[in-house]
Amino acid sequence: MLSRWRLILGRFAQENIGLSEKYAETDHCLSYLYNNEYDEDRGIRGSKSPSVLSVPQWLGEIKKIFPEKTVEILQKDALDRYGLEELITDPDVLRSLEPDVDLLIRLVSFKNIIPSRLRSQADDIIRHVADEIKKKLETKVYKCFHGQRSGLTQTYYKVFRNFDFRKTIEMNLKNYSREYRTIIAKNLYFRNTVKRRNPWDIIILVDESGSMARSAVYSAVMAGIFTKLPVINTKLIVFDTSIVDLSDYTDDTAQMIMKMQLGGGTDIYKALCYGESLIKNPSKTIVILITDLYDSNDIRLTYRKCRDIISAGSRLFVLPALDYCSEPVYNRSAAKYIAGLGADVAAITPEELSQWIGKII
Repeated sequence: MLSRWRLILGRFAQENIGLSEKYAETDHCLSYLYNNEYDEDRGIRGSKSPSVLSVPQWLGEIKKIFPEKTVEILQKDALDRYGLEELITDPDVLRSLEPDVDLLIRLVSFKNIIPSRLRSQADDIIRHVADEIKKKLETKVYKCFHGQRSGLTQTYYKVFRNFDFRKTIEMNLKNYSREYRTIIAKNLYFRNTVKRRNPWDIIILVDESGSMARSAVYSAVMAGIFTKLPVINTKLIVFDTSIVDLSDYTDDTAQMIMKMQLGGGTDIYKALCYGESLIKNPSKTIVILITDLYDSNDIRLTYRKCRDIISAGSRLFVLPALDYCSEPVYNRSAAKYIAGLGADVAAITPEELSQWIGKII
């Protein structure tokens, strides 16, 4: 018990509380990170002990010592609190990190500082994680619309006549090989040739501020899945204080995520105005606003625009969160007011969103 208190209190308790040899490596790893709490510049300098760890060594050690959840917390603190940029700028470190949603969010959030020589490696991680999330969700989503997966998983066939040459070139320009003097196409793109009959329009407006990062990722995944449904036309728009329409990339989930700029302010009114401009048939349109409702603009403008959309006949669904967090933080008074206008307001999982849309359609 005393040794555990010594680990919690850190090096300042060394004189009063001894540390058994059993916990020496644990203390070394914790000191490497948390000693930075007492450094003025808060940059990683490593432990004060004679044997100073490198970042790859530190990652290897904590994975041996701590359970997976603790390792995730330590990695998050290293990057977010102490600026351990090597977690996303060192190729050996990138290879050793567990690819998950949190790593994806960090790579997208800090993509501007990732060296060009590592961009391809980072993009591969983002694509791998996005594809894994999509695989886990799409079967459940399609059941909400059809009761089974078959028949809805693809709305186009990957054959030569559907090959989208122009988009394939555009998306693979970054993979130009000087050695072979040609583009190495890592991903091929195909046109959707299925005719949609009297489809519903779903307009997804996603707040990409820092607090909404996980919801933004899941929104991109869901947009990619919805795009393959013949009964839905999907638009995806991300916003902070500006608007970015990613609707042209909904057939490539990873590409959508890579184009996001996670972080920044929030102008919900501007996003709703843009979403409203896309509405062609209000009675067959669902507007999904994904935001914590903390607006940098006058919230009364947001209320007015929500009322306009609902009054015109569209369905409005406001999601303070679209992920698996049980206790989202959001502006509850704003949520209550918008619900009073006739919008559906709920923090839900991607599967629950599919169920809700499936019932309407």
